[in-house]
Amino acid sequence: MQQPEYWMRGPIEDIAALLQPVAHALLQARDEVNELMKYFPEHLLWERPANVASPAFHLQHLSGVLDRLFTYANAQPLNQEQLAYLSAEGKQNENATLNILLDNFNKQIDRSLEQLKTINEDSLTAFRGVGRKQLPSTVIGLLFHAAEHTMRHTGQLLVTVRLLVES
Repeated sequence: MQQPEYWMRGPIEDIAALLQPVAHALLQARDEVNELMKYFPEHLLWERPANVASPAFHLQHLSGVLDRLFTYANAQPLNQEQLAYLSAEGKQNENATLNILLDNFNKQIDRSLEQLKTINEDSLTAFRGVGRKQLPSTVIGLLFHAAEHTMRHTGQLLVTVRLLVES
């Protein structure tokens, strides 16, 4: 029998009640991405059907955007490594195999969940500047966006993979 979606499985241990939806979305995305990519042909990783983003881009971006948004939520600027990763997202790299991209994504989900465990609900409305311009957001705004953006790219990845595999 298939498991219900994460939001129907109850609370995630050690994560504040108001952050449960973020944790549920990240765990759901991890399940869906890993299941989707289980038998995906490696040679299609960088293909762009109808000129949309490649599966490799989505996998890179899922990892990178979580890292960046959680960095901002912690009131930190991006470091040089993060900026280099951002610059490389979507650029074909034969060293970025499916296993490596999935491993990076899974590890980033784990890091994000660990960070969620450290966030006090009292800090959720605290100001957080985003990017070099320090555009205004809040801790909860960044975390909600991390969950929403992760699910958006999970959906886009699903459609792209189906287009590639079934064409």
